[in-house]
Amino acid sequence: MIYHLFESLKEYDIPGQGLLTYLSFRAIFASVTAMLVSVFAGKRIIRWLQKQQIGEEIRDLGLEGQMQKKGTPTMGGIIIIISVLSGVLLFSDLTNIYTILLIISTLWLGGLGFADDYIKVFRHNKEGLSERRKLIGQVVLGLAIAITVCFSDKVVVRENVAPSEVTAGISAQDTMESDGPDTIPASSPKQDVVKSTKTTIPFVKNHEFDYKWLSPFKGTWGWYGKWAIYVIMIVIVITACSNGTNLTDGMDGLATGTSAIAGVVLGIFAWLGGNLINAEYLNIMYIPGSGEIAVFMAAFVGALIGFLWHNSFPAQVFMGDTGSLAIGGIIGVCAILIRKELLLPILCGVFFVESLSVLMQRAYFKITKRKYGTGRRIFKMTPLHHHYQKEGIPALISLPKKAIPEAKIVVRFWIIGIILAVLTIAMLKIR
Repeated sequence: MIYHLFESLKEYDIPGQGLLTYLSFRAIFASVTAMLVSVFAGKRIIRWLQKQQIGEEIRDLGLEGQMQKKGTPTMGGIIIIISVLSGVLLFSDLTNIYTILLIISTLWLGGLGFADDYIKVFRHNKEGLSERRKLIGQVVLGLAIAITVCFSDKVVVRENVAPSEVTAGISAQDTMESDGPDTIPASSPKQDVVKSTKTTIPFVKNHEFDYKWLSPFKGTWGWYGKWAIYVIMIVIVITACSNGTNLTDGMDGLATGTSAIAGVVLGIFAWLGGNLINAEYLNIMYIPGSGEIAVFMAAFVGALIGFLWHNSFPAQVFMGDTGSLAIGGIIGVCAILIRKELLLPILCGVFFVESLSVLMQRAYFKITKRKYGTGRRIFKMTPLHHHYQKEGIPALISLPKKAIPEAKIVVRFWIIGIILAVLTIAMLKIR
């Protein structure tokens, strides 16, 4: 709103007005705003949740310190959503298609998670929203995002761009705006504006992979085939990210911290990919307008850091599905929009392994039950973070012998998340 207010008053030459043309300035202020809202408004929301007796119902799984968490307010994801939207609405370009898609994703998945938490807390149904209904909600959003990405003329990539020639006729002021020429005249002769199914992949020349290579057809059917494959991929990524974050949300600060780390990297990628000169220098895909995603992700990271103030061990509030489904969805949608979805298994390796541990455990238990009559385990307990808390249960992987304190597990997972984030960024130069 502040951004649009100053844009409408541009002709009056208000001092400091030019600062809002810089993505970096708006990203910083969006992040700080979201963080402050999360810290200070979060206190009031937590008190309200406590008055409403919206406490987490804990099942006794024999984990150290687990039952002490009983009664801790849940549905704290409301704090994250309000904080993110506060920063975004104030400092983002709300006409930008990428900002619109991320806002819709946040509200949709936040609402889906809220419905799940509402059923658990107010209707005292521990199962919450059924897995089938959650999946339908996630798939509907995935299809909406996929259709927009595939058919909107505002979602494009530009190829064959020569920055030195394109920017030759642009004024110095234009070059400074948005920390570089994010917006290049559409009439520029050195640009090909295309609808593309290309995405980023590491270890290959130009870092590009085209989904049309997976299509078994050629010609007209090949054209339909590549877009169908792309749509399916988008749905899978958004659904997997949303569920992966939900599974990781089992310890104080675990999902919050690891999501913030991923958010920083995606914000950097958005800023680089939305800047013509940086994209050319790093030889990465240039996506016009995607720089606005950096502002959104800055608000996202700020909100998570502010929430971590309350959610760090011992937690004063849990995010619940209201937060975890929205957080995972934001990460997935952002990766899709900046064409970095194939980097997610590395960047979000913690979420990936957490989800994989659950799938492996279930499959192994069913197979061994059929074979031996009694189900056996690979891990002592899943998701994986609980494996390190548990002791005394026979499993294929028995280490560690002694339970590790929750706070130490969380910090170690953060360290792993940081290492994976650094590796993901380094891949920009690995071919």
